[in-house]
Amino acid sequence: MMIEKKMIQLDKVSFSYESGRPILQDLSLHIHKGESVGLIGANGAGKSTILKLMLGLLTPQSGTVRVDGLDMNKENIATIRRKLGFVLQNSDNQLFLPTVEEDMMFAPLNYGMDREEAEKKVDEVLEQLNLTELKYRHNHRISGGEKRMAAIATILVMEPEAVLMDEPSAALDPCNRRTVIDTIRSMDQTRLITSHDLDMILDTCERVILLDKGRIVADGKTEEILRDKELLEAHRMELPFCFAGSRY
Repeated sequence: MMIEKKMIQLDKVSFSYESGRPILQDLSLHIHKGESVGLIGANGAGKSTILKLMLGLLTPQSGTVRVDGLDMNKENIATIRRKLGFVLQNSDNQLFLPTVEEDMMFAPLNYGMDREEAEKKVDEVLEQLNLTELKYRHNHRISGGEKRMAAIATILVMEPEAVLMDEPSAALDPCNRRTVIDTIRSMDQTRLITSHDLDMILDTCERVILLDKGRIVADGKTEEILRDKELLEAHRMELPFCFAGSRY
């Protein structure tokens, strides 16, 4: 029997921004390499905090965070961040140079890739995502959906082993939302996606983790959890639209 390798682990992690007001309480979760996992929960459940802990932007008060077997600490954080890509909810916070190409080139060049290799990689990713026409476009002149795709491209050009996404379908029209969903489904990387868009989670994730008040209340197959009206409503969520009229 093949043993699945864990890409991301949180073991008995507790975290609070203010003393006496815990956000996460003795939380443990793991994500295997190659999995696509949806992290869902109402506002304040702790989703964004978990992403920040995985990236080393926050330090837990107790417990451990590991990425690809490496403990999150000062010695390992640079290596860990090379393994993880983070797509922000607001693409304007991720695109800060004049053109899409310049934004995509920024990280590879700063990590020591030579310009010719970086340019080749940019072209490969743009072609993979059907975004070649955006290469020389100015970021302030492209649509919200195009910005979201450009933000994903800036992450994929670094060839991360895992991609973390915070509300990737937020504020997109139906066409751009479908493009983002298709892109997520085509990725080979481990994916962790936080979202209130449960129909998108259903389309992109094989497994769902449901959080409430800093604790995991369900962890299992996506369809089983997202069909459970009683479970979702007990934790301040609603059925996906595609199941809302179903008796099952």
